[in-house]
Amino acid sequence: MKAVQIKEGIYWVGALDWHVRNFHGYTTDRGATYNAYLIMDEKITLIDTVKAPFAAEMLERISDVVDPAKIDYIISNHVEMDHSGALPKLLKVCPNATIVTSSPNGIKGLTAHYGDYSYQPVKSGDSLSIGKRTLSFVSTPMLHWPDNMVVYCPEERALFSNDAFGQHYCTSCRFDDETDLAITLFEAKKYYANIVMCYGSQAAGAWKIVKELNPEMIIPGHGVIWRSHVSEILDAYEKWSTKAPETGALVVFDSMWNSTESIARAIAEGFSCKGVPVKLVDLKTEHISNIIPFVLDCKYIAVGSPTLNNNMMPNVAAFLCYLKGLSPKNREAFAFGSYGWGGQSVGQVEEELVKCGFNICMDKIRIQYVPSREQLEEVEAKVEALIGA
Repeated sequence: MKAVQIKEGIYWVGALDWHVRNFHGYTTDRGATYNAYLIMDEKITLIDTVKAPFAAEMLERISDVVDPAKIDYIISNHVEMDHSGALPKLLKVCPNATIVTSSPNGIKGLTAHYGDYSYQPVKSGDSLSIGKRTLSFVSTPMLHWPDNMVVYCPEERALFSNDAFGQHYCTSCRFDDETDLAITLFEAKKYYANIVMCYGSQAAGAWKIVKELNPEMIIPGHGVIWRSHVSEILDAYEKWSTKAPETGALVVFDSMWNSTESIARAIAEGFSCKGVPVKLVDLKTEHISNIIPFVLDCKYIAVGSPTLNNNMMPNVAAFLCYLKGLSPKNREAFAFGSYGWGGQSVGQVEEELVKCGFNICMDKIRIQYVPSREQLEEVEAKVEALIGA
């Protein structure tokens, strides 16, 4: 397996995971990459490693450039095991390497995972000379673990951004201009929505740092490298992390005998009639992690469930639990659903929407058994009234 030169003397030596389809409940329909980067200088430096099962692949790519035993520094930007898992195997072949990581959380995390090695702590503002290049460290805690940091090489105008600006996207191409940009941006959006959104303030801070650095290339820990579309991904992160959506509606539901689905369709029609872009999603047919990117674009979120055994449907409960953990803010929401006798589900959905931090913008819609045409028209009218003129 060959290394890929991404700049003079800098190589991608990571691993391709074509077949992974799940990452902590997030569907990775296009696989994933675990990116590691080798810098050939007076001090040979490796930035990040790969997931443990892919250690041999990484070592083979490194060996295509240099004997791994000659590595002087291993920089660990992030303790999570898809980035650090190959450390133990790597250190067996380069036992004299120094591991550079954030203080105190990087050292604490790596020690907990792998034991006590030769760690060199760094913090924001520190730098490391490796010859003709300097590596500067910027702490980015909770983006998305406490230990996270990024590395900037001013001589190359290259930012090794770790999880920020990444995508779970496996491809034989290494650069954004070698792939379909629409697909790459969608995967970056899905990655942000499912992994980074709950740390929106930290993402906004990272965006400001990157704008100040003005890199020529953003080199993430997953997915392809940004070199031709840096402005596009920076604009996207600014929008996702700092700007509340001004329009857009997401209608999410599960249904047993199509009654709740009929209400959902009436709600969607109400939004559409007022010119609001709407996405209608049946939880039986769409994985929750594929729905979350739409949350980034939607001011309104309507969630519906019939009542099953005095509760909301399991798919709806799972969606709301997942959504609450991601903590989107500044959304308008309401609950709806049909019921047979108890009808507890709609109130439960509304309670969860409140726990998500949403503003309840409309009284919950509850219709017993099969909604009539007149009731559905009333639902549509209520939504139109919500939007106003």
